[in-house]
Amino acid sequence: MKIFRAFGYRNFRLFFVGQGISMVGTWMQAVASGWLAYRLTNSPFMLGIVGFSSQAPIFLLGPLGGFFADTGNKRRILIVTQAISMVQAIVLAALTLSGKIEVWHIIVLGVVLGCVNSFDMPVRQSFIVDMVERKEILGNAIALNSLQFNVARLIGPSIAGILIAVWGEGVCFLINGLSFIAVILSLAAMRVALRESKPKNYKVIEGIREGFNYVSKSIPIRHILLLLSVVSVTGASYVVLMPIFARDIIGGGPETLGFLMSSAGIGALGATLYLASRRTVRGLGRMLVISASIFALSLAAFSFSKSLAVSMTVLVITGFGVMAHMAASNIILQTIADDDKRGRMMSFYTMAFIGTAPIGSLLSGIMASRIGASNTLVVCAILCLAASAVFANKLPVIRQAIRPIYKKMGIIPEVASGLNAVNEFSRPPED
Repeated sequence: MKIFRAFGYRNFRLFFVGQGISMVGTWMQAVASGWLAYRLTNSPFMLGIVGFSSQAPIFLLGPLGGFFADTGNKRRILIVTQAISMVQAIVLAALTLSGKIEVWHIIVLGVVLGCVNSFDMPVRQSFIVDMVERKEILGNAIALNSLQFNVARLIGPSIAGILIAVWGEGVCFLINGLSFIAVILSLAAMRVALRESKPKNYKVIEGIREGFNYVSKSIPIRHILLLLSVVSVTGASYVVLMPIFARDIIGGGPETLGFLMSSAGIGALGATLYLASRRTVRGLGRMLVISASIFALSLAAFSFSKSLAVSMTVLVITGFGVMAHMAASNIILQTIADDDKRGRMMSFYTMAFIGTAPIGSLLSGIMASRIGASNTLVVCAILCLAASAVFANKLPVIRQAIRPIYKKMGIIPEVASGLNAVNEFSRPPED
């Protein structure tokens, strides 16, 4: 099946299975951390602080992680980052199960995880092209990687909600720690050919500066990352405030939180299936605008809901919008990136998608404590819609800038004949 063509590569199959198991645990920990922090403090502001602590390091250290992604051994780096993440989860589990956990523990361990992810995420994203070897399969591999992420997003929160209600948050942290064994074993079993890297005397500052100049001077990359940043900042609001909606607005418990998170996962899963099966790129530029707008409108609708059934339904649409936007942006960026700058470009992608989220988490926590969680989401929805409008106005300029890149790569003729899958994902829509 064309939707699973990247599975033809052994390394990708190994990574898909191992990372898929680990991601279930990661989502379980994410839900349990938010619920635990809110249970301990009853403070929307502290929810924002917890979200900020685990994501802020990505914004600060992301460019450094991108440099190592372009110059280091990606597989070895990933083994190290996954091992450290496993230790972090087990420490969190031990503190929680022993009854000694305090909110500052969650914050400090969140900072540790954020520092690790600063290196893990750009390396993992840029590692995909090494696993599939052929660039024409890249778009499908990225979509399947997002599919794996969202299957875990669908399963993990639901399991977490049940386990928290029965045994508490500590069990979720422990399961997450053990789940890292799967991805470490899958990485160890891979056989990846080393790509040509920068000379050993290549300086870190020089490399980071080169990556920044590359991203800032590219009109398509710059505008895509700017819109993605706004989507991420506004999107972080509903994730970090979800415990408030689950407990105080809908009147449920941890299982309600799990159901709400999983509903967003269902929508996100649908978005990745759509992108993986897509055979033409026409309308992709507009998709970035439409997906961000869908996300914003559904976010506003969710803010007014007090019914579990309605909230779950709306969150399916919310999840579709944000994931369609993220995955489509990822496919375009990785396709047009120079191979020797891919890691650094993906570090800026990580900063835009994950690194800006703590800003949204912190602001959402502050705003929710002053104007309420529902009003906070309405404000975020308005900001996201405004950013979508600005990007839509820039589409002609983006098309004009990106067209020569595809002509140079020989992609445009291949897209027209329908022979190249990744190019079908990536070609800008026709005027």
